[in-house]
Amino acid sequence: MTIRQDERLVDGPLLPVRCRRCAAEVLVRKSSWEQTSIQWTAQARAACPKLAADPHETCPALRSAIQEAALTGSITVIDE
Repeated sequence: MTIRQDERLVDGPLLPVRCRRCAAEVLVRKSSWEQTSIQWTAQARAACPKLAADPHETCPALRSAIQEAALTGSITVIDE
């Protein structure tokens, strides 16, 4: 039996991005300008008032922080 190594993050790891409104820190990977992967921790979920109100919502302040991080080069957009 051959075990295949997971190589999905080889070309770009998850990097921390902090929300300017609530200071929740998540891990982010931008595969392209259209595709963003966000890994939430329990601590970040608890800090975000937008998610506390509705866990299925997207936080616009965090989305803005991620966009700014991509535009300034703090996180890499892998497939530009």
